[in-house]
Amino acid sequence: MVDPNVFFRKTTVRICGSLNIERAMARCLRYIARHLPAAGMSLYLYDPELDALRTVAAVLPEHPRHLQRNLPVPDELRRVIRNEELQPHEILLINNPSAEPAYHLITQQIWDYDVSLVRLSLSLEGERIGMLLVYAPGLNRYRPEHAELLRLIREPFAIAMANALRYQELVRLKETLTDDNRYLQQELNRVAGDEIIGADFGLKTVMDRVWQVAPADTTVLLQGETGVGKELVANAIHDASPRRNGPLIKVNCGAIPETLLDSELFGHEKGAFTGAVSQRRGRFERAHTGTIFLDEIGELPPQAQVRLLRVLQQKEIERLGGTTVIDVDVRVICATHRNLETMVREGRFREDLWYRLNVFPIMIPPLRQRKVDIPALAAHFLERKARDLRISQPPHLAPGAIEQLRQYSWPGNVRELENVVERALISYNSGIAGGRLRFDLPTTPGESPVLPPEIDYSDSPPLDAVLRDYFTTLLKQCHGRIQGPDGAAQRAGLNPNTLRSKLRKLGIPYGRSPV
Repeated sequence: MVDPNVFFRKTTVRICGSLNIERAMARCLRYIARHLPAAGMSLYLYDPELDALRTVAAVLPEHPRHLQRNLPVPDELRRVIRNEELQPHEILLINNPSAEPAYHLITQQIWDYDVSLVRLSLSLEGERIGMLLVYAPGLNRYRPEHAELLRLIREPFAIAMANALRYQELVRLKETLTDDNRYLQQELNRVAGDEIIGADFGLKTVMDRVWQVAPADTTVLLQGETGVGKELVANAIHDASPRRNGPLIKVNCGAIPETLLDSELFGHEKGAFTGAVSQRRGRFERAHTGTIFLDEIGELPPQAQVRLLRVLQQKEIERLGGTTVIDVDVRVICATHRNLETMVREGRFREDLWYRLNVFPIMIPPLRQRKVDIPALAAHFLERKARDLRISQPPHLAPGAIEQLRQYSWPGNVRELENVVERALISYNSGIAGGRLRFDLPTTPGESPVLPPEIDYSDSPPLDAVLRDYFTTLLKQCHGRIQGPDGAAQRAGLNPNTLRSKLRKLGIPYGRSPV
């Protein structure tokens, strides 16, 4: 017979030696089987809401059937469970389950042969938390000395089960939180309108590069003027990447005071500076397993540039005031409207950091270079801003309004267009603008908008009216020519057959003669 102290110590080491409860139970079972009959073991918890025994963990190597996670509880066993809440039995030998009505139906659900059982009631700090079943094939396999050995490991198993239940709850909460975050992110994207307007036209080259780089973990540098939509492109890269289920943390490097930037990016320890009353995780830690979007990267001060370089090189950070190195698994997307190469030559940006960031640059063209997208962008903003302003039906555009937008140079890019549409809707909603929507734009020096004759689209949906206005004007300028050099399809950035299909759908006649 094994020494009880040795048995307790070696069993406890095995059951507490892994965070994976079933792996720990398997190691424990192999050791126990050397000293008493034990072919398998399982942990159960009675769930009154399900009125079932919930399997917390099980190691049943010789199990002949599919393991049910929830076992229906016979009336006899339910009475035993309720009685034991008042008079708990620490350990029970069941050498012939068929003679025990409370356990006979349970064993029939699990085994298709005769078994003997030892049942340990598990409790911790006076609270009953479940039970452990140890089984061996055959009848009358267990003796009192076996019960005494198993009684020794009752408390370690109770602790292991409590930890397993807490771990399972943490996993469930984490999955719930991840799912909620994913849903909320989708809702935020929907409300914010993260659709890439022009992905098939003016931004097609940009989106082609997005699809190329998204599956990799490569650092991406988005370049372009203020207001071109760099954040939307960063969203698209993250959403198309394997990290899409991880967090997307956004940081505007130019909006954080220099004195707080290190703390915001890398976190701080309690007492790291005056006012640091508790430990705080930085943005990089929060982005672990996901993506961090560093907007206005050209605004980073020299000290933060050095620390960012370390993150990119070694994938690790240290909190401000701390000494512990923290590994981070983060994909970095940066954006800037500045010319970083010029800043490097002027000594205002680190050259080694520039090379680390410029692995896969994507240049986003300004709106004046992709005016083909203006009709769709205007229609998109009309619909969205009308909803925000509680305008039940988006208004119809005044004749020539789209051509007026196309003639403007848009120094503020897509963001300026959004503001122009919102301003026009506010004026329309207050009755200032009259019956049709008109845009208040500065006149570009040297240019006068060419407006087509007035056409009545009063019965058309807003988007169709916008597109009909645009394509009609475009055909007039091309004298009805669809394809070929200087044809309407080339100007619109469309395949000629696609353009013909759109014209037919909108009811616009086309041909060589002017429309």
